[in-house]
Amino acid sequence: MSMLALELSVGDGRLEVEQGLEHMLDRLWRFALTQCGDSSLADDLVQATCTRALERADQFQPGTRLDAWLFSILASIWRNMTRSMAVRRGQGLVDAADAHLESSEADDETRVHLRQVLEHISELPEGQRSVILLVCVEGLTYAETATTLQIPIGTVMSRLSTARKSLHALETSKN
Repeated sequence: MSMLALELSVGDGRLEVEQGLEHMLDRLWRFALTQCGDSSLADDLVQATCTRALERADQFQPGTRLDAWLFSILASIWRNMTRSMAVRRGQGLVDAADAHLESSEADDETRVHLRQVLEHISELPEGQRSVILLVCVEGLTYAETATTLQIPIGTVMSRLSTARKSLHALETSKN
């Protein structure tokens, strides 16, 4: 690859990050909030993610999924924060409306069902919760989720399977 092509490639990645970052803020905040359970801490996580993404925009590969790259950065920052904290603040998920998962067009029955699903998800262990949110809510592939969370793809599949079974068991036991 020529030096000019390399410079254009690096520049294109930076431009793609800068242009795409604003469109990702709601999704990043939702993922951060489901990880930490605290809106103020979620704001800090998103800000740190944006800062790191802009600082390292030259590392982004143009044409790949920006969302997966940003979720990976956020997950890494969260892991580092939790390692440094003596006690993890916030467990579980927040209300569906607060997490921007509810559609304003959804009917009452749909909203109630969504809240029940989120309650069940909040009862899952963190690893299962992260995997099910990234795969089922954010639409990442198993491989992208594995990369994002820095775990083997087999672990993603296992956690997803276990989470789905647990959710099914919770749903049937509460009905």
